[in-house]
Amino acid sequence: MSGAHWLFPHHDGSETYVPEPHARLGGTVDVLLRVPHGSDVTSAWVRVINDGEPELVAASLDRRTARDTWLRARLPVVNPVVSYRWLLDGGPYGYQWLNGSGLQQHDVPDAADFRISVFEPPPSWATDTMYQIFPDRFARAVERSAPAWAVPADWDDPVIGEGPDTPRQFYGGDLDGVAAHLDHLASLGVGTIYLTPFFPAESNHRYNASTFNEVDPLLGGDEAMARLSAAARERGMHLMGDLTTNHCGNTHEWFQAGLADPDSAEAGFFFYTEHPHAYDAWWGMPEMPIFDHRSAELRRRLYDGPDSVVARWLGPQALAAWRIDVANMTGIHGDINLSHLVATTIRKTMASVTSENFLQAESNHDASRDLLGDGYQGTMNYAAFTRPLWQWLLPPQEQPYRHTKYPVLPNLPGGPVVAAMRAVSGVTPWQATLHAMNLIGSHDTHRIASLLGDARLVDVAFGMLAAYPGVPMIYAGDELGLEAMGPEYARIPMPWAHPERWNTHRLESTRALFQARAASEALRRGGLRWLWVGDDVLVFLREAPGETVLVQAARASYKPVRLPVGVVGTHLTGLAGTPDVEAGADGTVALPADGPAFGLWRLAAVE
Repeated sequence: MSGAHWLFPHHDGSETYVPEPHARLGGTVDVLLRVPHGSDVTSAWVRVINDGEPELVAASLDRRTARDTWLRARLPVVNPVVSYRWLLDGGPYGYQWLNGSGLQQHDVPDAADFRISVFEPPPSWATDTMYQIFPDRFARAVERSAPAWAVPADWDDPVIGEGPDTPRQFYGGDLDGVAAHLDHLASLGVGTIYLTPFFPAESNHRYNASTFNEVDPLLGGDEAMARLSAAARERGMHLMGDLTTNHCGNTHEWFQAGLADPDSAEAGFFFYTEHPHAYDAWWGMPEMPIFDHRSAELRRRLYDGPDSVVARWLGPQALAAWRIDVANMTGIHGDINLSHLVATTIRKTMASVTSENFLQAESNHDASRDLLGDGYQGTMNYAAFTRPLWQWLLPPQEQPYRHTKYPVLPNLPGGPVVAAMRAVSGVTPWQATLHAMNLIGSHDTHRIASLLGDARLVDVAFGMLAAYPGVPMIYAGDELGLEAMGPEYARIPMPWAHPERWNTHRLESTRALFQARAASEALRRGGLRWLWVGDDVLVFLREAPGETVLVQAARASYKPVRLPVGVVGTHLTGLAGTPDVEAGADGTVALPADGPAFGLWRLAAVE
């Protein structure tokens, strides 16, 4: 993966290469291949799967430009998902494949084929920057008495990060507190507010709901949700909720009804191994019993149809999107696998309520099986973005950091990191990559400022978050430079009353980056073309019709990368505070070689 990539033929699922990406069953879809001048590729075919059988479609000349030759092929849309890859001449053997993972000099399986679907895409606002809020720790508008289960805390008290009181520590953040700080979110270019669970529960995280029928009164109740939704919509923002379709709390009314009566419908909602004394629970935690999705009544109440929980909380009084907690596990238990039924039913229900909806999934690994377009529309992108980026930026340690479910978090050079990104994103349809939730931190991770230590490396992490394909998600407080190691310790109350604790450089640079992203079609929706991969520097283009942005991320100082003017032009216009760069007399553009550093430039339009 290392070295120069600008002579490689390129295709991805963005509008530059698939001008009409939303196909119609029975119609056709055109796909384009960019062949840079200097490449030895002269002919191309597209291998497309029709009714399970591969077929080759010859590509023909579309146009020649100053920098590239463009080839076009027209594919039949025989099935709801069009699976295809390019067969090219050239290369060392005169035979090579181009799929979602890149150029291959040998035959490959279909897993990384490019994919286009006929399913309805997410709304245009779904690529807006997200902001994740853990409600108990964001802001408090109203003083409320702590419930009996809670350990009350003053807003400036230290976080309890381990032990039995960790989920019981109660700061009292509420939804009116969120509404009071929407101007702050707007200054970050935020378009979607992601709220972790808001239903009543006997914990501060609320992933063990006791009912889905109301917003927790400790957050202000249904009325506060309506006020927040209205205030957000006035600013062009949307709300995304967090739903546990895998489990509920052991105080939940359904679980209690099932305990009381083994013959009740609710008893069939759960996996009892010995009623009422033993039941299956998430990670063996008795406070979170797992749902049995074989129950049609459970599905009807939770996500199937207009009277379901999923449907009830969509609309102008509440949400425009759902994130499904542990979606990778939902509906899967032993020899039972109803995960596809769950995903597609949720999607169908949401579409029946409003056409302007967005469905996200939580997954920590390869989620491609769930992302073909008929169910989940994106996933939390730990596998193709977060972990590879951490592994590249994390300074070498005598004892590598541990991460959830992994024994170590190693430091890796750029080549393996980009290979990992391409391997995972390569098996994921482009629309799912474009709508994946990219993150450098969340309520389940360390704070990025503490994980990386060096503020310059944190600059690079935020730059990649703003510039890489997907939906960037800012974890509340990261933009202020909050620090903590350990996910629970990192759930720090926002220091609104203490601006002296804010990292003003981090706040201003984050605002600059994400305002630039909000104003750039290339950064919001453009394709991804790698130009250079080195141990310490990554360079790529984001391409959209009418705009191309060059991105450089460096984790350390490096030997200067010189890009031919035939690839990037003679003048690079800096974005988000990046200085302009001019070509030298040798016909190349030398990118700044100091690091750690991050740069964004808009390229002059050249056809």
